[in-house]
Amino acid sequence: MAEATPQTEQPELKRAIGPKLLLFFVVGDILGTGIYALVGSVAKNIGGALWLPFVLAFVVAFLTAFSYIELVGKYPRAAGAALYTNRAFKIHFLTFMVAFAVMCSGLTSASSAALTFGNTYLRQLLVEFFAITASKEAFVWTLLAIVFVLLLALVNFRGVSESVKANVVLTCIELSGLLIVIAIGVYAIVVGDGDPSRLTQVEDPSGKGIVIAISSATALAFFAMVGFEDSVNMAEECHNPTKIFPRAILMGMGIAALIYVLVTTTASLLIPANELAKAETNALLKVVSVGAPGFPLWVFALIGLLAVINSALINMLMASRLLYGMANERIIPKFFNTVHPFRRTPWISIVFTTGLAVILVSTGTVAKLGGTTSLLLLIVFMIVNVALLVLRKEKVEHKHFRAPTWAPVLGAICCAYLVLPWTSGRPWSDYTTAGWLLLAGLVLWGINRVANGKVEIHAENLSK
Repeated sequence: MAEATPQTEQPELKRAIGPKLLLFFVVGDILGTGIYALVGSVAKNIGGALWLPFVLAFVVAFLTAFSYIELVGKYPRAAGAALYTNRAFKIHFLTFMVAFAVMCSGLTSASSAALTFGNTYLRQLLVEFFAITASKEAFVWTLLAIVFVLLLALVNFRGVSESVKANVVLTCIELSGLLIVIAIGVYAIVVGDGDPSRLTQVEDPSGKGIVIAISSATALAFFAMVGFEDSVNMAEECHNPTKIFPRAILMGMGIAALIYVLVTTTASLLIPANELAKAETNALLKVVSVGAPGFPLWVFALIGLLAVINSALINMLMASRLLYGMANERIIPKFFNTVHPFRRTPWISIVFTTGLAVILVSTGTVAKLGGTTSLLLLIVFMIVNVALLVLRKEKVEHKHFRAPTWAPVLGAICCAYLVLPWTSGRPWSDYTTAGWLLLAGLVLWGINRVANGKVEIHAENLSK
């Protein structure tokens, strides 16, 4: 049996994050590509009641958030789902697959952001400033998205010093764009524009029934509510995480959900669902152009561009570092932990994750990649909810938040409901994409197992 290389003694991470910075981190991590890109696709699935799937997605995420809050209070380590899975089930393969699924969700999320970057907000800026017509072939915009992924890889390779204070600035930029949409909605109501009757219109484009229509829209909208779980990785850098995490996560999710409801309500008031569906990723741009014709559209396009850039970079950084962490723990081939001698970045992991992202961008759509991200994280959340119930028998000395038992039980059931194909109404492409990605992880695991035998996993080191 091969044993994982012992970790050398390291100084503790600096505890520099207080409750306000943590709240900004949670809100900033949730806001981003999901709401800026998927309004049109969700409208296509449900019709004018566009706000409904976002509310339901919030409820499912909110239930799971209770599990994360209890677990991060009980085990305040920067590892998240992999740590909780490892402690609860002690099945190394399951721990690995959970960690790999989280990594893959970062890649699918970054890839959807890349497509939104190329085919939506950059495209609009080029139209505004250079009068480039929108009649170019689709492959041109896909090519631009691939170039964007490669540029992210260069930034990743060079090394990025992340700071939650910088996240505050980017969060404010993302938030400003959504507040513009909300202000347009308020103005429309004041002057009597818009059609309130659309807000209760639920359509069934698939012909499988209203419940399936709502479920499929919720499964896609769930992509816009993820991100709060990333804050768990900041636990070791927070002042008194056991105390500040419950308020920061729940309040941050509530703020994000309220913004989403107001934005989607505005979209439905001003534009019929079929027109939002046709606009696809350009739906919010259409809302701004219709609701405020005099507003410079390039300003909103620039805000959207910065929002998706931020989402993509964070996710690509996470994916490459998580792959590096798995290699460092010797649960995938060791060469993935190769660090560049000058830049001191995990360049092999960066190349591998970038290659997968390029394939995803070349073969996917924003809706397909958003749906795959949602699917992967719903599976992870389901396991985390069950892990919490298993870990209830394991006591710790310090006081921590305890979720009501019904929350993880109902959270696990809701996640399973949105994962299963016959209840969620998901397209099979979500399962196919997720399956190929997880198969790649299975191959890496198998190669390493043949080469090194069984390896002990230290899940708390995967995210470092």
